[in-house]
Amino acid sequence: MGLVYSQPACRWASSGDLQRLYSALRDDSAQLNVQEPISGDTPLIAACRRGNLRVVEYLLDNGADAQLTNQKQRTCLHYVSKRTFSLIDYLLIAILMPILLLGYFLLKQRKSVSLMEAVLSSDVNIDAVDYVSEHGKTC
Repeated sequence: MGLVYSQPACRWASSGDLQRLYSALRDDSAQLNVQEPISGDTPLIAACRRGNLRVVEYLLDNGADAQLTNQKQRTCLHYVSKRTFSLIDYLLIAILMPILLLGYFLLKQRKSVSLMEAVLSSDVNIDAVDYVSEHGKTC
């Protein structure tokens, strides 16, 4: 199912609803970098978790702070760099779409590259260390 966000800007960034996100930011610009009370996710982190390129670009263009970290001390860059194929992706490709394997791979990788470029073009701290890396154990 995934995370359920209480902050509207995080919820709409995660779902990819640009119209509602635009309205929320127009009404209250402080929502741009609002953090979830429990996870500490910002709208930018929420969008990066879900791979919403249009939302990430919109937030960065409007001055979202790529340096902010969540409760796990992760920035948006941590979530962009973690986006890879899952086991289910590989099974679906191998069983249902053998002919389209190359096209699917290229489209998914192109989106990940675009996400990475968008985040790296911001002022994100590329040396940020998350909780797992810092302490050598999982959260």
